[in-house]
Amino acid sequence: MSNDSTALAATAAEPVDEFLWLEDIYGPTQLDWVRERNARTDAKLLTPSYQALEAGVLEVLDSTDRIPMVTKCGDWYYNFWRDERNPRGLWRRTGWQSYLTPSPEWEILLDLDALSAAEGTPWVFAGARMLRPAAEGTPYRRAMLALSPDGGDAVNYREFDVERRSFVGSAGFNLPTAKTRLSWLDEDTLYVGTDFGPGSLTTSSYPRTTRILKRGQSLADAVPYFEVPEDHLAGGVVHDSTPGFERDEAHDVLDFFSSRSYLRSGDQWLDIEVPDDVDVSLHRQWLLLRPQGDWNLDGVLHAAGSLLVTELDSFLAGKRELRTVFVPDAHTSLQSWSWTKNYLLLNLLQDVSSEIRVLDPADWSSRRLDACPPLHSVEASAVDDEDSDDYWLTATGFLTPLSLLRGSLGENPTAPALIRTSPSFFDDSGYEVQQHFAVSADGTRIPYFQIAARDLILDGANPTLLSGYGGFEVSRTPAYSGAVGRTWLERRTVINSVARGGV
Repeated sequence: MSNDSTALAATAAEPVDEFLWLEDIYGPTQLDWVRERNARTDAKLLTPSYQALEAGVLEVLDSTDRIPMVTKCGDWYYNFWRDERNPRGLWRRTGWQSYLTPSPEWEILLDLDALSAAEGTPWVFAGARMLRPAAEGTPYRRAMLALSPDGGDAVNYREFDVERRSFVGSAGFNLPTAKTRLSWLDEDTLYVGTDFGPGSLTTSSYPRTTRILKRGQSLADAVPYFEVPEDHLAGGVVHDSTPGFERDEAHDVLDFFSSRSYLRSGDQWLDIEVPDDVDVSLHRQWLLLRPQGDWNLDGVLHAAGSLLVTELDSFLAGKRELRTVFVPDAHTSLQSWSWTKNYLLLNLLQDVSSEIRVLDPADWSSRRLDACPPLHSVEASAVDDEDSDDYWLTATGFLTPLSLLRGSLGENPTAPALIRTSPSFFDDSGYEVQQHFAVSADGTRIPYFQIAARDLILDGANPTLLSGYGGFEVSRTPAYSGAVGRTWLERRTVINSVARGGV
C-alpha cells in the first residue's frame, strides 16, 4: 500500500448508523417515529381486498382448534395456552385419559393475564423448570417459572408450587430479571448463572459465572461453582437427576459453533476431551459425540455431521473406541436425536424429507420407523426420557395439517397412534407437492419443493413466491400454513386471460 493510500485509510470516516437512536425501543420520540411510519403504511395497504385477506389470516391465527402440545412430568401433562380470551396465556395441566378426549379438563395453574393485571407488568411466559422429586413415586411439586417483562431474553425466575397452584411465599426462590440460566440440584439448592454484578457477564451479556444458591441465601452470598472467560459467549451448569446417573455437567460456550463440556468429579471439573467443534451429549451411561468438522482421532477420520457413541466411563478412562451410528451422505443429514429411556431416535432428512431410525444400544442395531410419508416433515421425540420408551411423533406437510401421534418401543411396542390433528384451513384437493432439483455450477443437486395447482400451466407466467434459508444449519422442511394457503395458493390473478393461483 502506498503512503497516500495509507493516509487515506487512516483518515476515512467511520461508518455512521443513522438509525442507532432507535435502539431506545421505549423512547417517546422513537415510538412516535414508529407510529408515523405505521400510519403511512396503513394508508397504502388498507384496501378492501387487503382487509379481506387479513380477516382470513386472523381466522387461522386465532383459531382455538389447534393442538395443545404437552410436556409430561410425573402423571401430569402440562401445556401453555393462549387465545383471544387469554392473550397472555394460561399454564395448565391434565391427565392422560382426559387429554385423549376432544375437550380435556384442564387444571389452571397460573393465569398470566390475571397476574399481569395484578402486578402492572405485561408478563410473557418463558417456560418452567420442574424439580424431579427425591423419592420415587412422589409427585412433582416445585417449579421455577420464567417470566419475561417484555418478551426479551431477560426473565424473572420465581418458585411455584403446582399442588397449591401458587407462588411459594417469602421462603421461595425469586431471582430478579436478568439473562438467567438455572438448574435444580435439590429442593433447597439451585445452580444459578445470572448478573451478579461487575465481571459476572460475558461481553455478549450472558452469564459467565455459575454459583450455588441455597434457599434463604441472597445472590451476593451464593458460592462460586463454575466460570468461563469474559470473551466467551456464555457458561452454565446443569444437574442431571436421572436415577442412578445423577451428575453435574458444565458447558463453556465459546461461540455459536464451539463449546467445551465438563463433568464434576469430587471438587474438580473433569474435561471431556474432544475438539471444540464436537457436540457433546450424555444419556445414562452413554456419551454421544457429533463433530461439526472432519475429526481425525488416532488415525481414524470421523466425518463432519456423523454421530458417534461410546460408554462415558470408558471414554473418561482414556479409551477411544467410538462406534459410528450415523454417517451423512450427499442426500442425508442428521437433524436431531432424542433418547427414550432405553432407545435412541434419530431424526434424519433425506433430500429434505423426513426419515426416522430407531437404535438399540444393546447392539446398536438400527431400524427404520415406518411413520414418514414422502415429502413430509416428521419428528420423533421422547415422551419421558428418564422413565419410559414412549415417543411422540409430529407430522406435517405443505398440504397436510399438523398431527400428533404417540407410540412405544421396547418389550411391548405399539405403532404410533393418532392423538390429535389440526384443522384444514383451505381446500387442498386441487393442489399437489412436487420435488425438483436445481443443479449448481459444480454439479450439486439442490432439492426444492413446488406447491401448486394440479393443472398448472407451464408458461412461466404464474405468480411465484420463492424463499430459502441457509443459516445456522437450519433446513426449510415441509410445513402446513393455512395463512399461505388462503393468501397465496387460493388467491386468483388473471394472467393471459386465465385466473391463476399462486405457486
